[in-house]
Amino acid sequence: MKAQPAKLISFDMLRTKAREIGFDVCGVARPEIAARNQQRLDEFVAGQEFGSMAWMADPERLPRRRDPRVLWEDVKSVIVLGTNYGPAQDPLTLLDYPDRAMISVYAQNRDYHDLIKKRLKQLARWLIEQSEAGEQVKVFVDTAPVLEKPLAQSAAIGWQGKHTNVVSRTYGSWLFLGEVFTTLELADAPNRAEIDHCGSCRNCLDACPTAAFPAPYKLDARKCISYLTIEHDGMIPREFRVAMGNRIYGCDDCLSVCPWNKFASRTEELAFIPRAELTAPRLADFLDMDDTAFRAFFTGSPIKRIGREKFFRNVLTAIGNAGDRQVIPQLRSLLADPSALIRASAVWALSRLMGRDEFAEVRQSHLADERDETVLTEWNAAA
Repeated sequence: MKAQPAKLISFDMLRTKAREIGFDVCGVARPEIAARNQQRLDEFVAGQEFGSMAWMADPERLPRRRDPRVLWEDVKSVIVLGTNYGPAQDPLTLLDYPDRAMISVYAQNRDYHDLIKKRLKQLARWLIEQSEAGEQVKVFVDTAPVLEKPLAQSAAIGWQGKHTNVVSRTYGSWLFLGEVFTTLELADAPNRAEIDHCGSCRNCLDACPTAAFPAPYKLDARKCISYLTIEHDGMIPREFRVAMGNRIYGCDDCLSVCPWNKFASRTEELAFIPRAELTAPRLADFLDMDDTAFRAFFTGSPIKRIGREKFFRNVLTAIGNAGDRQVIPQLRSLLADPSALIRASAVWALSRLMGRDEFAEVRQSHLADERDETVLTEWNAAA
C-alpha cells in the first residue's frame, strides 16, 4: 500500500488555530539568535549584571541561550506566540497614593505561565495531529534557557526596545510570550524580522526610578526594582529603598511610558483582568497575614512564589516610604516575627516613621534580645 503524503501546515492555518486557542499574535522564526543579541547576552553575563540569578551564567545553559539548536538540535522552526495583557489604565497613577501598593500589571491576577503553557500544549498537539509525519514539538514559557525576545523580533511579533522588553506596534509593551519549538519546516511563514521603531525616544530609560539602564538596550538587573522585589534575597539594598516607593512586586515604569502604548488595548482575557483586591490595596492591610493567610490569599498568583518573607520585606520597605504613622503598632508587633528578614525590614520602616527619641526607646527595648546579624545591622544603621 502506498504511503500517504504528510499534510502540509500553512502559516495561515497555524495563525488561525493560534487565535482560536486564545493567542493574539503568532509568528515563526528560524532557530537562531542574531549576533548583536548574542553579544548583548555575553556583555550582560561578563558584567555580572544578573545579580543573584546565577543560572544566567551557567556554563551549561549559556550556549543554549545563544543558540536554540544547542537546546534542541532537531529544531527547524520556532513558533512565537503573544498574548495581550494590557491594563485598562495607566499603572503609574498609583504613584500618587503612597499608602497603596503598586503591583506589576502582570501579577494582579492569575499566573500567566499556567494559562500560556496550557495553550502552547494545545497548539503543539494540533501540530502533531496535522503533520502525521512523526514531527516533534517542545513548548516553553519562561521555563528554559530561551532568548525569547530576540526570537519574537525575528518572528515579527515586535522588537526589543531600549528597555530590553518586546514592543509591539499593536499591543505596546504588554505581551506575554511563549514558544513552540518544532521539527516542522513551516516554509511558507513570512521570513522577516520586525525593525526597531524606538527612534530617538528614551522615555523608558529616563523613567527608571533606580537608573537601571546604563545604556539603551542594556539592563543592570541588580538595580531593577522588578529584580529587587522578586529575585533578590535579603534586605533591599539601602540605596534603592526610597526609590522603590510603593512598588511591592515588580515595576512597570519603563513599560508604562512607552509611546507605542497609545495603540494598545485592554486585555480581554479574564485571567489577566486584575482582581479587585490587587488593583490598589492598602499596604497596611497585608501586615496581619501569617504564612497560611498569605498562601491562601495569593493562591494561583505569581506573588505566592516569592513567599511571605520577601513579600513582607517589600511591603515594609514601601510602608517606610509612605509616611503613615498609624501603622506603627503593627510594625512594632512584627519586631517579634520569627523571620529575621521581616524583623529587619520592620526596623527600617519604624526608623522612617518614628522620631529620633521614640525610635531610640524602641531600639533599646529590643536590641538586647536580638541575635540575628541582619537585624542588628538595621538597628545600628538607623541609630
